[in-house]
Amino acid sequence: MNRHYIAQNRISGSSWTGDIINYWIDDMTRERKSGIDVSLTGCTPFHPILMHFAARFAKTTYRAFASDHRVLVESNVRCLEHFGHDAVSVISDPYRETSAFGAKVTFPEDSVPLCTERIVSTMDDIRALKNPDVHAAERTRDRIDGVAYYREIIGDTVPVIGWIEGPLAEACDLAGVGDVLLKTAVEPDFVRMLMERCMPTAKAFAKAQIEAGSDIMGVGDAICSQISPAMYEDLVFPLHLELFDYIHGLGAAVNLHICGDITRHLAILAETGADIIDIDWMVDMDDAFGVVGERPVLCGNLDPVAVIQNSKERELYEFSRCFVERHAGKRFIFSGGCEITVGTPPENLMAMKKAVRGGINDERRSC
Repeated sequence: MNRHYIAQNRISGSSWTGDIINYWIDDMTRERKSGIDVSLTGCTPFHPILMHFAARFAKTTYRAFASDHRVLVESNVRCLEHFGHDAVSVISDPYRETSAFGAKVTFPEDSVPLCTERIVSTMDDIRALKNPDVHAAERTRDRIDGVAYYREIIGDTVPVIGWIEGPLAEACDLAGVGDVLLKTAVEPDFVRMLMERCMPTAKAFAKAQIEAGSDIMGVGDAICSQISPAMYEDLVFPLHLELFDYIHGLGAAVNLHICGDITRHLAILAETGADIIDIDWMVDMDDAFGVVGERPVLCGNLDPVAVIQNSKERELYEFSRCFVERHAGKRFIFSGGCEITVGTPPENLMAMKKAVRGGINDERRSC
């Protein structure tokens, strides 16, 4: 399948979501054109979330990484060439859309961007909120350009994962996490109205990235783990259904990312239509597979600090190998539970890759 050809023609109306998922997951259970020996682990896809790690590995600052798509892409491509993982992403921080809406965002030299103001406090603020032109606003345009730059550099070699904020996450970015969480209980109509106002921008931003070459659209809605499943079903679930259906209609797959313990939410998250669901380290992966069944692909879920960052290289390799072998044959992507930390030794990330590709040849310990 020529994914790059499809990337240029996906807005024509014919859906190929199943193709990209099947190509990435099912076909990787066999040897591919690289000729890699996959006899040990079945060549499970390996997709670590790389942000600050990628910037540090490329010897640049996070300010440059988050503010210049060329730095972000080139840092990730350097990681891709070194570690040989199976996808790249334009993820950097949650404030692309927030900045486009008009909020002030600052860029510390070597830390994540900060949003220093809330621009929504009242219903009148929501009514006055204008959906921005994602092609004209500086930070959303920069991400769109990042997708196109990936395609220029790497062609169709691996999927390019775009990124947008989910409706509850964006509401929190605009009105403040504490206030939005409080209002989910005492003023749910405020939260619902604000999320609905954010939806046209989420759709426009997703569409622009897909047109630029994204195969898969990441949707970050981490704050959903902090509300009850019942509250999620009432407030957010209908908007996820609408948004994911829209993305599928453009021919891309959906990767839903919710940090934290989503054990109680798994059953309904499986009903959103998300093609890939990221699983954080505090969720038992066996239990997750038992709940969601075979439809969504699950991605995860080693502890990014205690296991990935702090383990010795050999310990991490053995732990990863056993983890991958335990889930062999499932619709599964190997990754950390969340972002690979900036303090992770590069040899540890390589140990995870080798656990998938069978790259350490000395005596293997029993799992």
